[in-house]
Amino acid sequence: MTPYLDIQNLTKRFGARVLFEDISFSIAEGQKVGLIAQNGTGKSTLMSILTGHEGYESGSIIWRNDLRIGFLEQSPKFDPEESVLDACFNHQGNEEKVLRAKQILTQLHITDLQQPMGQLSGGQQKRVALANALLNDPDFLLLDEPTNHLDLEMIVWLEGYLSRSNLTLLMVTHDRYFLDHVCNIILELADNRIYSYRGNYTYYLDKRQERIDNQRAEIARANNLYRTELEWMRRMPQARGHKARYREDAFYELEAKAKQRIEDRQMRLKASNVYIGSKIFECQYVSKKFEDNGQEKVILDNFYYNFARFEKMGIVGNNGTGKSTFVKMLLGLTPSDSGKFDIGETVRFGYFSQEGLKFDENEKVIDVITDIADYIDLGGGRKMTASQFLNYFMIPPEEQHNYVYKLSGGERRKLYLCTVLMRNPNFLVLDEPTNDLDIQTLQVLEEYLQDFPGCVIIISHDRYFMDKVVDHLLVFEGNGVIKDFPGNYTQYREWKSLKSKEEETAQQNKVANTKVAKKKDYHHDDRRRMSYKEKREYEQLEKEIKALEKEKACIEEALSSGTLSVDEITEKSKRLPLVNDELDEKEMRWLELDELDH
Repeated sequence: MTPYLDIQNLTKRFGARVLFEDISFSIAEGQKVGLIAQNGTGKSTLMSILTGHEGYESGSIIWRNDLRIGFLEQSPKFDPEESVLDACFNHQGNEEKVLRAKQILTQLHITDLQQPMGQLSGGQQKRVALANALLNDPDFLLLDEPTNHLDLEMIVWLEGYLSRSNLTLLMVTHDRYFLDHVCNIILELADNRIYSYRGNYTYYLDKRQERIDNQRAEIARANNLYRTELEWMRRMPQARGHKARYREDAFYELEAKAKQRIEDRQMRLKASNVYIGSKIFECQYVSKKFEDNGQEKVILDNFYYNFARFEKMGIVGNNGTGKSTFVKMLLGLTPSDSGKFDIGETVRFGYFSQEGLKFDENEKVIDVITDIADYIDLGGGRKMTASQFLNYFMIPPEEQHNYVYKLSGGERRKLYLCTVLMRNPNFLVLDEPTNDLDIQTLQVLEEYLQDFPGCVIIISHDRYFMDKVVDHLLVFEGNGVIKDFPGNYTQYREWKSLKSKEEETAQQNKVANTKVAKKKDYHHDDRRRMSYKEKREYEQLEKEIKALEKEKACIEEALSSGTLSVDEITEKSKRLPLVNDELDEKEMRWLELDELDH
């Protein structure tokens, strides 16, 4: 395979802190690579280096000549006054480029191309940025957290597009289903090194565990030998011969290996002192609507729901359907138009919002937590100190005395999460908690929520996370329509897919029955018979209609497949309305002839 990118001995430091040292890897044509690492270890920095936005200390980065490269930033920035179309590129009146942009934006559900970027939600802005990355039909695509701020429908679309396309890809994401379905190589950045696994995320998990088990065995052997060599070092005089000096040098290498640490988090944090009464909350016929760009937008329409004790609910739906507004009304942060939320007296909310917490930049990480509490009471006489709690959520002791301004975006989100949990609430309301968190922290949070003895509401686009934690869904379909589904997200998708197939079959049967009914109602006496020429036309029309229907289905399938180039999208989008018009015309003529006695 042709190498598109070759990285050799790359080193990056921030002051005395080493992010990665002498890392080497290459990406060949057609490979789809996922990069995994803990927050703060340099994932986004590496992406910035590859795009030329940031420098590095040493090493080499070699791109193949004449590659078209697309890049999606983690948090794209736009001029708020600029229109959607102008934000994509400076098209300078080029009709072909304008048409390309319209086709891609339409697939991403962005239809008002003259709307100012400042009026778009975070999810809509991320879609415009994604269109920008795809617009020039790149050979190599760099994606930094592509699923952040996208709704589930868009994530599924992007997953299908990338998995079916021939693009070469390097992406940073915490979405484990996305990694599983798209990537064929996983790179793990850990211990300032790169580990490569030739498979998807599930394969990576198995092989990573094998690597860690082997490392543990090596460290155990080194420790056994280290005790023997340490005794020799203490016994031997300082003046040593050449052979002894060689053994001394080997001792220090052995010592370094023996003192290696491998993260091994056996404990699960199970709190037993959280109490919540039998009455949680009752949403009593609540309605909410507001104006959005001059149009009335309905969020809730006389909605009733009685929340059960210990319930773990997920809320899903497209961006803009009112998920965050719903939880803000529950928390009393946004008023309802009518109806009310009747909340139990024992309920203590812990709220993790999308906006996050404003920190004092010059405060130390540990002080942010101890300002809330010095320890958390786990019940049964067990306590966990603030430092132990941070360590449990992957903020180790050496980083706890850093100042907040030194933290990466993911580390700040992690710290914010700890401030919510440290208050020991009995009802957690988490609005997009997975954004910017690394996979290891997500696994910790999943276990925490599975064992949590209170109530939980989660708004999230992370399907893997939702499947692990929630047992019930509220599906916001828009315009005040909310469906209650007893199951997790994957079960909901399977049910929805089955329902769609059943509805499609029912519609086909309805059309067939209508045609049969028409023939039964046919009055021979009142209609003339078809001429020989009309019979031939009728037979030919049936063949032509069948061929046009097949062509239409093929075009629609291709347009939704995500595998087409921009030129192919343009060509098929021009052809589709012509096929529809021709099909309508021939079906109308077929019906006219069908009315005749044949």
